[in-house]
Amino acid sequence: MIQNLSLALFLGFLAGQMTPASTSLSTPYTVSGVVFTPDGRPLAKVAIWAENEQDTVYSNANGEFALGVGQRCVALVAAHLGYGTLREPNVCSGQKVALRFPAEHLEEPMRFQPLGPAVAKSRKQLASPSYAPAAATYSGTTPRLMGEAVPAWNTEEYGHIQDNRFRKVGDDPLSTFSIDVDAASYSNLRRFLKNGQMPPADAVRIEEMVNYFTYNYEEPNGEHPFAVHTELGPCPWQPKHHLLAIGLQGKRVEAENLPPSNLVFLIDVSGSMDQPNKLPLLKASFKLLADQLREQDRVAIVVYAGAAGLVLPPTPGSDKQAIKAAIDKLEAGGSTAGGAGIQLAYRIAKENLAQNGNNRVVLATDGDFNVGISSEGELVRMVEKERESGVFLTALGFGMGNYKDHKMQELADKGNGNHYYIDEIEEAKKVLVREFGGTLFTIAKDVKLQIEFNPAKIQGYRLIGYENRLLAKEDFNDDQKDAGEMGAGHTVTALYEIIPAGVETNLLGSVDPLKYQKGQSAPAAKGGSKEWLHIKLRYKEPQGMKSQLLEKPVQGPAKSLDSASENFRWAASVAEFGMLLRQSEFKGEATYAHCYQLAQSASAKESDTHGYRREFLQMIDTAMKLGKPDLDANKN
Repeated sequence: MIQNLSLALFLGFLAGQMTPASTSLSTPYTVSGVVFTPDGRPLAKVAIWAENEQDTVYSNANGEFALGVGQRCVALVAAHLGYGTLREPNVCSGQKVALRFPAEHLEEPMRFQPLGPAVAKSRKQLASPSYAPAAATYSGTTPRLMGEAVPAWNTEEYGHIQDNRFRKVGDDPLSTFSIDVDAASYSNLRRFLKNGQMPPADAVRIEEMVNYFTYNYEEPNGEHPFAVHTELGPCPWQPKHHLLAIGLQGKRVEAENLPPSNLVFLIDVSGSMDQPNKLPLLKASFKLLADQLREQDRVAIVVYAGAAGLVLPPTPGSDKQAIKAAIDKLEAGGSTAGGAGIQLAYRIAKENLAQNGNNRVVLATDGDFNVGISSEGELVRMVEKERESGVFLTALGFGMGNYKDHKMQELADKGNGNHYYIDEIEEAKKVLVREFGGTLFTIAKDVKLQIEFNPAKIQGYRLIGYENRLLAKEDFNDDQKDAGEMGAGHTVTALYEIIPAGVETNLLGSVDPLKYQKGQSAPAAKGGSKEWLHIKLRYKEPQGMKSQLLEKPVQGPAKSLDSASENFRWAASVAEFGMLLRQSEFKGEATYAHCYQLAQSASAKESDTHGYRREFLQMIDTAMKLGKPDLDANKN
């Protein structure tokens, strides 16, 4: 009998000499969790089994495991070559357990208790260098070890967001920003809430929450590709303030009238994508997209893992069988050479450029690039250079635990494209089927707004969201300055919280008198003007180099909340929810209960065909239950 079981494990795992056990026929329960090193890092290739049961599984690259068991509660044993064995005496189905090896194993020689049943995997599988056990799907509950929380294994990355502050009109009469039609933040935070977690504050981008929804704005009827709408009403969370809604409605283009598409699907098949909510969901999503393609469209598929390769040459959209067959064959494994994949995808797209058509790379990944060109700066510069060729970039994010949101957002922004997060197949249907034209067909690029506020009517303002889309005032007239893109049929909504002149406030701050500058008083309104502000908008045609200008003044009295449109009330409720999730210092009197009531007043069934607004109400309810009591306190 072999006494040194560390040697047995080593030989059995690497050489595949373990004898497979007979798999249990009755495993009605599942226990799952994550294995950690003593210092809290996820640990791969740990053998896990239940005492007195036959099956054994290995933890994957993220330390995750899921094991079928015959009883609701079992004693788990974990074994690793470097850290020895660990026993958890009572683990029950539905519990997300964290197994952390004790620190003493770092200094001790490898010692194992009797291994118990052999692993229930074939020699071929165990010996394969690409073998990766199936991942567990987590509800988001914080794993606990012996009753105590363990360090998080989550390596998701989000760019820091600092809420826009109130600006004094006398000092800063102009507000300039780029539009944003991305919606990744909303579906991502929905994933957190569905999994029983509050999202990180930096994952909450309020403009993307607001723009996740469509609004009933009038269609454009002139020479420009979109119409501009405005509405001024009360601010629901600050009764003494006003709220300004600016809405853009892009022209709709019927599918048969869309220009031909030259698409390159750029798909991450690295080892980090080997989870149910990553590559399998990605494949199902792209097959939905394939169903939307026409004979005049062309699609190629590039994949990348340790290296990049072309798995489908440019193929007519009508050959759906070939496209779907190529998608079905994709398997995950290896490291992530994202930069090489992007380079190859752009090369294929440029070689097959559709004149006056839609040329686009559709990137699908968790964003975890780690081989080759992987730094954010290098990738961004490459994408910025490539967009000059007329090939745009759409980024679709998948998965959780290691999702690189900030990198995905930056690539889409600099690639003249858009960013979505696909958390479930219904989101794929929304982005790639119902909003197909808006997702992939640009009607205007470099769209930016500049608002001039009238100091006789307004003393202060704050742009809600768009923190990473702010522009210098000089950028508005600079046609070399990149800005956001707008797709066919898209709506874009921006909200400003406004402090009317004469309202007492401590939100504007003050500075000491300047020594060398002459003091200037706010100019009086000309001729008793009723204008609150003046909006300017610039955009370019998709292939254009020179911008066109639109202008629109906002005047007249502010509406009451009861008389405000459904568009206004809905956008306000979504923004209020976002401020609560971010625990914004500017949330004023906002509460989840008030937010729910406001949203409910603006969610008519006839305008909620696919149930998105109904789902939003459920998300508010979930956050209300998860949130800390002080989130609903009336502060400020």
